[in-house]
Amino acid sequence: MKNLIVRAITGSVFVAVLVTGIILSPYSLLILFTAITAMTVWEFTTIANRHMQLHVNRFITSVAAAYLNVAVWCFNTNIMGAEVFIPYLISLIYLLVSELYLDRKDTVQTWGMTFMAQLYIALPLASFNTLCFINTPSGVSYYYWYGLSLFFFLWASDTGAYIFGSWLGKHRLFERISPKKSWEGSIGGGLTAIAASLIMAYCVPFAEGISTGLNYGLWAGLALVTVIMGTWGDLVESLIKRKVGIKDSGNILPGHGGMLDRFDSSLIAIPSAVIYIYTIMLNLNL
Repeated sequence: MKNLIVRAITGSVFVAVLVTGIILSPYSLLILFTAITAMTVWEFTTIANRHMQLHVNRFITSVAAAYLNVAVWCFNTNIMGAEVFIPYLISLIYLLVSELYLDRKDTVQTWGMTFMAQLYIALPLASFNTLCFINTPSGVSYYYWYGLSLFFFLWASDTGAYIFGSWLGKHRLFERISPKKSWEGSIGGGLTAIAASLIMAYCVPFAEGISTGLNYGLWAGLALVTVIMGTWGDLVESLIKRKVGIKDSGNILPGHGGMLDRFDSSLIAIPSAVIYIYTIMLNLNL
């Protein structure tokens, strides 16, 4: 009972901070996701060093990841051009070349986890900025609904998957990696997310100048992409934890584990949502 209360309080605070940080202003988004990126990468590299006996430079890797978020934010807001990425590229070169001067047996594995932290965590989280800024004839606008809806859909899917999985779950989705997940739960989660997308479509336009019917279809499509890719994201993190022999990625969130546990689904869902939205907008000239 005590653990349930702790979990509920932590979850409520987490949701409140995330939602507030996204909707408050572009600057709160910058601060929030820079912090999230740094903490998640630090956690991931700690796992690599502690449980895989590697020597990833946690500080430089985490700072580089945080800076990538800042750089993408600056680029998307038109505050700076492509030159903003130069320090990030320098940090990547340093992380690669510095290992040449350290006589270690695990150099290749350390390189692998160092750059996986950038590709698997830093790049997707930085891409979240791309969901929150759109170009309009009058300039760049802060349109946070795409980004915020992604988390709404993931939370709706998790809730639906739990309910339908507990009620009907018999057929394992991916037993080798996650024995508790079922096809019934996943399908129920997808339907719940689509239902949430219909509410979103009723309240928020997907883009200017589109019909009501198309608006519902576009939001439902985004929900479906988010849920499918989010499920894969969750399975990827489950496989990592299974391979290194840990239950949670960390303990920074009481009752919920670590930052990677909370953002695992979004790490594949975010870039997939970016692809979906910009492909749709390109093809429909939105």
